[in-house]
Amino acid sequence: MTAPEFDGEPWDYLGADEAIDVEHPLVQSIAARLRTGDDITFARLAFEHVRDEVRHCLDAGDGRVTWRASDVLEQEVGFCYAKSHAFVALLRAGGIQAGLCYQRLRDGDGFVVHGLAAALIDDRWVRLDPRGNNAEVNVGFSAAEDRLAWRPDPALGEIDYPTVHARPHPAVLEALRSHTDALTMPLPSEL
Repeated sequence: MTAPEFDGEPWDYLGADEAIDVEHPLVQSIAARLRTGDDITFARLAFEHVRDEVRHCLDAGDGRVTWRASDVLEQEVGFCYAKSHAFVALLRAGGIQAGLCYQRLRDGDGFVVHGLAAALIDDRWVRLDPRGNNAEVNVGFSAAEDRLAWRPDPALGEIDYPTVHARPHPAVLEALRSHTDALTMPLPSEL
């Protein structure tokens, strides 16, 4: 990705909203437990916590739809978007600027929006994908470069949206908030 674009002011990437509920006691307690050492160590531990301890609902066959960071961390399940909300909330609770990023990826004959996160670590913005590993995806942490589950192919109409959002995109939040079954929920196809 080229230089990221931002839809907020620097302080917005430390703030809270309805989905990224940074002040929630569970978010605060997990961030405090993981906040050992420097920013890179904390960011890695937060990434690994969300990637490994929160299951992707489709991988797990779990129909619960979570969207608020604290609910994602409590129920330990969520779509890529929800897992990114949790990761961003933990980073912000630990004092690291973070935001949300999206990709449009080919899904059969159509497209699906994929959610991931970006964080300001060691004076550079890196995109990280806490989606969770499975037979097709194996993503680790890096403070030096983007680590993504998928690289969009423009020839297929896929897009790497360049904006680091301070808040969840309305299309994503609406999809999560208006459905109760993750296994039958239609995912957004574009932003």
